[in-house]
Amino acid sequence: MKKLTILHTESSCGWGGQEIRILTEARGMVQRGHRVILMADPKSRIYQLAADYLLEPVGLPIEKKRLTGLLSVRRWLARHGADIDVINTHSSTDAWLVAVACATLRNMPPVVRSRHVSTAINNAASTRWLYQRATRHIVTTGEKLRQQLHRENGYPLSGMTSIRTGIDLGRYCPRDKTAERKALGIADRSTLGIVATLRSWKGHSQLLEAWAQLRAEFGHWQLLIVGDGPQRANLEAQCRTLGLADSVRFVGNQDNAERWLACMDLFTLPSYGNEGVPQGIMQAMACGVPVVSTTVGAINEAVQDGETGYMIAPQDSAMLATTLGRLMRDDALRQQMAVASLAWAQQQFGLDVMLDRMEAVFLDAIRGGRQ
Repeated sequence: MKKLTILHTESSCGWGGQEIRILTEARGMVQRGHRVILMADPKSRIYQLAADYLLEPVGLPIEKKRLTGLLSVRRWLARHGADIDVINTHSSTDAWLVAVACATLRNMPPVVRSRHVSTAINNAASTRWLYQRATRHIVTTGEKLRQQLHRENGYPLSGMTSIRTGIDLGRYCPRDKTAERKALGIADRSTLGIVATLRSWKGHSQLLEAWAQLRAEFGHWQLLIVGDGPQRANLEAQCRTLGLADSVRFVGNQDNAERWLACMDLFTLPSYGNEGVPQGIMQAMACGVPVVSTTVGAINEAVQDGETGYMIAPQDSAMLATTLGRLMRDDALRQQMAVASLAWAQQQFGLDVMLDRMEAVFLDAIRGGRQ
């Protein structure tokens, strides 16, 4: 197939599943022979990691919707737009900056917009222009998000494709738990874990409330919190208030998340908003770890309730404690779900599935001609 030059844009200076999806997908495209450029704010971690993922980084002040950012994007596209086959935008700010810049230039490449979260989109005329006129195609990270945009905003299904994030199954796979715990310096005992940015809506606070209810029966278990973010100080304070410091370990961001996941016997993500299909869940399942999560976003497209784990209502720490406890006390059930999680992940979550489908979207957008 034709080798493409793809421009990804990301205005966010945060770090989480969205940024990891961009880098993972882009590196996969480079490994397939495509050229990939990443435009991001030079302060952002995604910009700083771009070269490590084999991408060509372009640092521009695009964190906010400001004239300086718009003019910077417009100047860059005026010089380099003819060499780009397709632009893939990811957040609101970069989508707007790219759309307006392209609208004021001629012969610009088509734009594909990726939607990673389930946050509602308003129905203002300007927003409809952005999604339906300035954008050639919309990619969502879960089918539920695609249906939401159709139901709530009236966007035609034919103009949207759901493409779940792909997982490197060679990296995320079962390992010897005892050996990994020893190598990472954590106690060799039963482990409940979460891998997620420490944001309020990821549900860490509810998890700690549930953990406080579980401690009396499950004193031989430990809770591993992998990730960092704006809520860390609050969560550490909550831990102290609840008297959980001896059984909870915060380890911050980890580049080798697959090894931390391999230490876990049970994974949870009690989110209550803004989710597509979270990568942490898919990665845990690929490591052969059962999952307890919530019925938000498109999580149920990954977790098969009652087979690979359990789905519960969000923001219900009592139900979370009950559900976690059921799996923590039943080794056979947990192992059964671990086997099912691994099989489902190997069947559904491979990296090549995502790359094949993204290539198809890009090629179809290009066939529609330049803007």
